[in-house]
Amino acid sequence: MEADDTDEALMLAYAGGDAGAFDVLYGRHRAGMFRYLLRQLNNNRTAAEELFQDVWTSLIGARARYRVEAKFTTWLYTMAHNRVVDHYRRHRPLERVTRSDDDDGDDPPEIPAPATVQPERAAQARQQAARLLALVEALPTAQREAFLLHEESGLSLEEIAEVTGADREAVKSRLRYAMGKLRRGMGDLL
Repeated sequence: MEADDTDEALMLAYAGGDAGAFDVLYGRHRAGMFRYLLRQLNNNRTAAEELFQDVWTSLIGARARYRVEAKFTTWLYTMAHNRVVDHYRRHRPLERVTRSDDDDGDDPPEIPAPATVQPERAAQARQQAARLLALVEALPTAQREAFLLHEESGLSLEEIAEVTGADREAVKSRLRYAMGKLRRGMGDLL
């Protein structure tokens, strides 16, 4: 398998026994998938790691049944979406998941910057990143999910609709509202 093969071709090759094809797929999608799960679970790293493993284990188990009926990413993120929904169903009521014990939430995320940037600019960038993450976490669940699937995973409106089971116009509306809230929330920092 070539690294430039489509995800669908790689998954079919993996289903046919090519373990190297799985390695390429995993390498392409592991970071985006983990970020999606982590943000969907409000930075609960333990839960995100558990669901991450569950999604990839499910993919491995479903490889023999895989058929190209949609983009691979749509299929993969549908599995992830379903795991998130199941997670929240198990943890009713739908309460906000708190940060993990090892993350006190006081420090904004580290953003690497060139050494030539003045400390004031680096501090401002950290402040913007922390504000944006807090705003994303505060979005209603459906809007947050649409935003993350679009921005983190690069899915189209149609693909997000397929993943979430909503119609295209509902997804478009959710994304528009999410973007509006984020812009308003970031207004003084932009």
